[in-house]
Amino acid sequence: MAKFTFVGGIHPYDGKELSKDKPIRDILPGKELVYPLSQHIGAPAKAIVAKGDRVLAGQKIAESGGFVSAPVHASVSGIVKAIEPRRVVTGDLVTSVVVENDEKYEETAAAPCKPWDTMDGKEIVNAVGEAGIVGMGGAGFPTHVKLSPKEPEKIDCVIVNCAECEPYLTSDYRRMLEEPEKLVTGLRIMLRVFGRARGIFAVEDNKPDCIALLRKLTKDDDGISVRPLVTKYPQGAERQLIYAVTGRRINSSMLPADAGCVVNNVDTVAAVCRAVTTGRPLTERIVTVTGDAVREPQNFRVRIGMSYGELAEAAGGFKEPPQKIICGGPMMGFAMFGLDVPTTKTSTALLAFSRDEVSAKETGPCINCGRCLEVCPGRVMPSRLADYAAHFDEEAFLRNHGMECCECGCCSYVCPAGRPLTQQIKSMRKIQLAKKKKK
Repeated sequence: MAKFTFVGGIHPYDGKELSKDKPIRDILPGKELVYPLSQHIGAPAKAIVAKGDRVLAGQKIAESGGFVSAPVHASVSGIVKAIEPRRVVTGDLVTSVVVENDEKYEETAAAPCKPWDTMDGKEIVNAVGEAGIVGMGGAGFPTHVKLSPKEPEKIDCVIVNCAECEPYLTSDYRRMLEEPEKLVTGLRIMLRVFGRARGIFAVEDNKPDCIALLRKLTKDDDGISVRPLVTKYPQGAERQLIYAVTGRRINSSMLPADAGCVVNNVDTVAAVCRAVTTGRPLTERIVTVTGDAVREPQNFRVRIGMSYGELAEAAGGFKEPPQKIICGGPMMGFAMFGLDVPTTKTSTALLAFSRDEVSAKETGPCINCGRCLEVCPGRVMPSRLADYAAHFDEEAFLRNHGMECCECGCCSYVCPAGRPLTQQIKSMRKIQLAKKKKK
């Protein structure tokens, strides 16, 4: 069986055995839910409710702030307590709608929808946009925008990113195992938007049960195939995934659509299925809670807006006070300052570790070993780029293709000197992107 991959990458301890065999479990939130109006790339949503209003689960509480934006919907019924800045996982203050849960979970009527196989591309894109669906692998790019490229006739490949290459994360694995029909239907729905496209489920080969299940469900569909990928981090990064599956290359100045591809995460595809077939918006997602400090690692179906503290409590709390808490995966996630922050559409995981191995490392000078270059999937020189970033040498940084870094963390992981290469490069990239946006 042929397996697909890319050049570079690493094989960190994946930690998936802690939660991979734990079925998805539904949990209910506490008394207060917080809905940040910016849960996506693009313009923040605009609140359309006021303090004192009663809202229902599934009701739109904020509308899109532009084309590259997404509406926000309540995940519970209750009273709007406030519309005010609230802290999110990155530490930023973001204007949010705060709802007091009445614990009745009354739902608004679902949007009317006709059978998906009779809908045209425009109707599907509109339904996805109204449902507030964004990239749920962490990026948060509005899905209706992805499905609306400038030249839709050039899209010939719709890829479902089933790699889940980040260590410890198992939410996508459980979704594939427990609800594969939603993924297959979601992909078929998206294929209706692009008349000449084929569909591909791209799955790492450490998930043979998922590969077998998806192949069984699509064996009679000539337009959909399942591609096994070599298990390697960052196999699920967009550029690396496209190259592994199609052999096409894209750089930092290109979009997947420039290579004829549209790529969506497992949870995103499931949300598309739910929105188009039932008329229900995005109000929930699967979140993995795991790590050696977690008493009972789990995969939860979470109502968006509930706090990370409630997730930790539902997983039995901590065996011991964790030294490190992360939102997302250990390679590309955010270190958290506390748990009293809301889950959002892009919340993939809560990780808690008994030791902060990164802080415990001693940093030394570069020994010019070249290991960072060997593992870099972007084929740049991380040690040199980090030096340029540290000395604010913007010209040298750009001349040596610093913007091609995908911030995967492979270089920092293998550096024997313990240098924070990714963090330094990431800081300079942010400066350059901000300057570009300003222009």
